[in-house]
Amino acid sequence: MRSTVRGTCHHDCPDSCGWEVTVEDTAEGPVAVRMGGNPDHPFSQGSLCPKVVPFLDRVYSPQRVLEPLRRAGRKGEGRFQKVTWNEALEEIGHRFKAIIAEHGGEAILPYTSAGNQSLLAAGFGQRLWHHLGATRITGGLCGVVAAVGTAATNGTGKGIDASDLRHSGLIILWATNTRLTNRHLWPFIEEARQGGAQVVAIDPIRTITAESADWFLQPYPGTDVAVMLGMMHELIRQGLIDHEWVDAHTVGYEELSSHVSGWTPELAGEISGLAAADIRRLASLYGTVRPAAIRTLIGGEHHQQGAMFFRTLACLPALVGAWRDRGGGLSRSTASWTGDIIDFESLERPDLLAGRTPRAFDAPLLGRALTDPSVTPPVKGLVLIGVNPLVSVPDAGKVRAGLARDDVFTIVHEQFLTDTARFADIVLPATTQIESVDVVQPWGHMYLGWNEPAIPPIGEAVSNSELHRRLAAALECTEPALFDDDHTAIADFLPGIDLERLRGEGRVRVNYPQSGLPFPAGGFPTRSGKVELVSDSLSELGYPRLPTFLPASESPRGNPTLAQRYPFMLLTPKQHRRFLNSSHSHLPKHGPKEDGPYVELHTEDADRLGLMEGNEAMVWNDRAELRLAVRITNRLRPGVVVIPWGWWSQHHPNGLAANSLTGDTLTDWGGGTAFADTLVAVRPA
Repeated sequence: MRSTVRGTCHHDCPDSCGWEVTVEDTAEGPVAVRMGGNPDHPFSQGSLCPKVVPFLDRVYSPQRVLEPLRRAGRKGEGRFQKVTWNEALEEIGHRFKAIIAEHGGEAILPYTSAGNQSLLAAGFGQRLWHHLGATRITGGLCGVVAAVGTAATNGTGKGIDASDLRHSGLIILWATNTRLTNRHLWPFIEEARQGGAQVVAIDPIRTITAESADWFLQPYPGTDVAVMLGMMHELIRQGLIDHEWVDAHTVGYEELSSHVSGWTPELAGEISGLAAADIRRLASLYGTVRPAAIRTLIGGEHHQQGAMFFRTLACLPALVGAWRDRGGGLSRSTASWTGDIIDFESLERPDLLAGRTPRAFDAPLLGRALTDPSVTPPVKGLVLIGVNPLVSVPDAGKVRAGLARDDVFTIVHEQFLTDTARFADIVLPATTQIESVDVVQPWGHMYLGWNEPAIPPIGEAVSNSELHRRLAAALECTEPALFDDDHTAIADFLPGIDLERLRGEGRVRVNYPQSGLPFPAGGFPTRSGKVELVSDSLSELGYPRLPTFLPASESPRGNPTLAQRYPFMLLTPKQHRRFLNSSHSHLPKHGPKEDGPYVELHTEDADRLGLMEGNEAMVWNDRAELRLAVRITNRLRPGVVVIPWGWWSQHHPNGLAANSLTGDTLTDWGGGTAFADTLVAVRPA
């Protein structure tokens, strides 16, 4: 007998697709036999990406970790022996209680990231860590900086519903590779084009999205703010400011106007590498075509001035009155909308801190947290959930050194023996999405998604929430909230939602104005109640009060001396169709079909270095050296190289990865990281 179970994709992707799992009852129990898109889902519309189509191969992979494992060799060696859950929990309880007794709760560092973005998976465990007073992780590797940067101008991260781009007359895709990383949005963009809309792509790489745009602009990495300031100069010079809207709904226009008076297209072009005429044309298009929309995601935040990117970008719709029109304004993450119906305090229970303020580390600084001898108390217990930091966290050499410490008792909750799991003392088996109940908060559309488990957990795998219930019991905690079952927890953090309807229909649309205008009355939740072209709040925190271009400290303009040694700007983008972060490169239907890893260079640079397609090159800086196959391309500007990330150490001859080259420099504010401000040198191997 067969049945169909509907769920929602949990991946770190804006699309949060609806899916259907076909389940067959067998003598051994339910078996998932097919997976496809949910045709009734309003955004994903029955389609799944190449990363998820073979998801059942992941579920039933012979490489899956299905029982608890205890380290039997040196850290990093990857030798383990099977143990029971009781044995694993007894050891964890004993070790963690001893650490807390000697050093306090802050000596425990739980680190959860985007391996599973469902709400229970990402949030329920915070109850236990709050109760213990463990060290907190703040900031983030992606997303947080974009939100706080936008909020510095608008008071909120909210923007237009991405699907309303179908109403736009001009769509500027700025630092986002929509066709690859947000593929289910593309049909809405094509709908707008059929109505006459123009599509402009702005990116340092000629991506597949850039190839599909009507016009492509290719600035140097980290120079986008200069382009925006040049646009502002031209909007003012050409008389394209919507003064009625600006006067009613912004503060600081005159000061901004004076500030950008010197930002001519020539100056902006000299910094960005764009032609001054193109910056003038871009400003003219943006100031005359309506509705005008700018679509961006998180690519622009991976620079030292990442928050300033979004703070400056958010000023542009205000200057031309783009918020007047449906399909006009700024479109980015919808998490600020979908978050309105979620009671995060009920989910994570910060009240369990009981007045304590435990120390915090920004997410990119994991390596420093584990290796800096001044950290007091030192980290003695580490719990890694939904993250493979040896691949995904910057300055991976520091992370590796920290994970190699014998005095750090490390637990990894995983589905496979990742690079990181090989350094664990205890590896605990994790369920996949089709084995656990959860709710998915999307950040690319307006539909909160229910995930119904299609099959029971395989082997001895447990969900993230069940893991934390077991850890709480092992630590002899008695706080009732730590043991809430999944459905009770969901009911608590979705108090205004009809859960039976959500479960039955598989989704619920969040509250978004029917007019399509996110700020219909022109009110913005800033201190002034208006769009703050000038921000006293930023000034009080020590940041520029006006949109300001500052070169990164690791860039040719910001550090010319370093650039003489390391003359290439390195980008480490997501550009594989079958990868998502570090989750797929080890799987047979993913990694082998992507033919990597490699370093991509412009033809001129390859000729100058004497490199040909298929040669091997050394790419290095003060942090690491990678040996990589060479790909020669005209997708990049000379002086820019690309190493796509997501490959594990097993794919590299010396066991390193792309993030071995990147530094852990923090963004200007928001606690993000400047992945894309990295200088390297290249030579033939």
